[in-house]
Amino acid sequence: MPNPLDILKKYWNHTSFRPLQEEIIESVLQNNDTFALLPTGGGKSICFQVPALVKEGICIVVSPLIALMKDQIKNLNAKGIKAIALTGGIPENEIIELLDNCQYGNYKFLYLSPERLQNDWIIERIKQLKINLIAIDEAHCISQWGHDFRPAYTKLATLKKMMPKVPFIALTASATPQVQQDIVTQLELNTPKIYKKSFQRDNLAYLVYSVEDKYYFLQKILHKHPNPSIVYVTNRKACVEFCNMLNKSGISATYYHGGLNSKEKEQNMTNWLQEKNTVMVATNAFGMGIDKPNVKTVIHLHLPSNLESYYQEAGRAGRNEEKAYAVLLYNKSDIIQSKTQFIDVLPNKEYLKTVFIKLCNFFQIAYGEGIDESFSFNLQQFCIKYNLPILKTYNAIQFLDRQGVLNFNQKYAQKVLVQFTVPSKEIIRYTSIYPNEEEIVLGIVRNYSGIYENKIALNTLLIAKKANSTEEQVVKVLKNMQQRALIELDLFDNDAIITFLEIREDDSTVNRLAKILKSQNELKIQQFESVLSYITNNTACKNKLLMAYFGETVQEDCKICSYCLQKNQKQPNFTVIETKILELLFQKDLSSREMQEILKISKDNLIFALQNLLEQEKIVLQTSNTYTVNK
Repeated sequence: MPNPLDILKKYWNHTSFRPLQEEIIESVLQNNDTFALLPTGGGKSICFQVPALVKEGICIVVSPLIALMKDQIKNLNAKGIKAIALTGGIPENEIIELLDNCQYGNYKFLYLSPERLQNDWIIERIKQLKINLIAIDEAHCISQWGHDFRPAYTKLATLKKMMPKVPFIALTASATPQVQQDIVTQLELNTPKIYKKSFQRDNLAYLVYSVEDKYYFLQKILHKHPNPSIVYVTNRKACVEFCNMLNKSGISATYYHGGLNSKEKEQNMTNWLQEKNTVMVATNAFGMGIDKPNVKTVIHLHLPSNLESYYQEAGRAGRNEEKAYAVLLYNKSDIIQSKTQFIDVLPNKEYLKTVFIKLCNFFQIAYGEGIDESFSFNLQQFCIKYNLPILKTYNAIQFLDRQGVLNFNQKYAQKVLVQFTVPSKEIIRYTSIYPNEEEIVLGIVRNYSGIYENKIALNTLLIAKKANSTEEQVVKVLKNMQQRALIELDLFDNDAIITFLEIREDDSTVNRLAKILKSQNELKIQQFESVLSYITNNTACKNKLLMAYFGETVQEDCKICSYCLQKNQKQPNFTVIETKILELLFQKDLSSREMQEILKISKDNLIFALQNLLEQEKIVLQTSNTYTVNK
């Protein structure tokens, strides 16, 4: 049997394990059920990948994140390790072929979404494999108290009963004590060995500031620390706007959000990783699998929806163990806006049913049909058509995705409108001249009988499946036909692919999910209130507050967070500050920001001194927002 450290050296080129990794790996190799809580940057994947490579057989990895599965498979394949994934939207014949590869092709890893394990025939095929380990990634999803609960995860206990001799390892980066206990209970782990790495990050300063002009402070921070940084915002528009503003001010930035196509995402990511751009402005779509050690600063310009997500995103700073900063900038309007964004847009049972029915109608899915059908989808167009609010509708669709009713893959796609403009005999002649395109062309003709009379929206994914081809190839064929004046073609941008994973059963589907929806909404409200408590509490160390949320008691203040820095500051001499302000204003009129820049004092101290001078009528605030001496 190979040595774990030899495996680490061979495939990862590391000479030692990170804290707790070796102990966790040894536990798995001793066939123990194992629970591993490794906060962000702890190297969770190594904990199941190394022992799986040590042992004979194949490791089943259950993960809800398609992008993360693809990322890990790409990395494993690049190391010469054979790994594949069964995600949503793969036809049954392809799944059979992939499972045959697993059985006879010396594969070491089979990645699955939890929903795939709801298919009995897939379970039967998996039972025929020589399984050496079952890894449950993002295990907090199995807990109803977790921040991304997915009912399909609760079926994993069945897998445990079927394979009692196969060790299980459950891994998560963010779980409160309640969630940790629930994971062990729900998975029915057998006297598991439990390993928890502390959430404490001694080198990371948590800085929370209430500011009016976020962009001004953002610039100040990035000029002060011109190292690789991440700036998190909550929407695509802000992503682009802040990126453009930074570039105009001489700070090299790029951006990343779910609306970019895969080529743009990869290019922008590479530019940041190679430090062609110092700053990455991103939504929460950015971060999975990212391990850039020298990120100096992570700045949140909008409030996060929960502290689990905030901790993970903030924790991408300082993984090289050097001093780093997690900065959160907010103002009073953010609290109101965030409540509108996170709480007021939570769908109730009635709204969920409305969205589901309209989705089915939008794609012309009949009652009792629709399973495994995929469609290109533009959320904005859908909401305009049915006069629905975008965020609330998005949340409803996301909920249906998490519950395994459908798969909402937010990738850049195209809507295709086509009309054939020549008689059918010309189309047949075309396929005889270009036989490589025949299957695609005939697939279109067979499935869209009215395509000679009207422009029809094509489901390019469906055509690709039927022609045993790819969506890109379908579009290429259509462009070829357009160039030869055989068709009229319109291409429109879409931002997602929706695959229905169940047949359409309106009331039955929604009623089954109603209780889960209610408890999830209540949980999200509690989590958001925890965020508000964290940012507005000015009487405790920020590190202590975060650690307490995750169930850790810290005795000493961190001495580097915004609260500790403020507490340890010497009380200013306001008489001296007021004198300096008057000296400046005798020379020329100035704004408060200009005075702050010159005097190098905190905003709060400056405002206090200005208020004193205004009350004494020594200075006057002008309509231009500058101060002048009262003469």
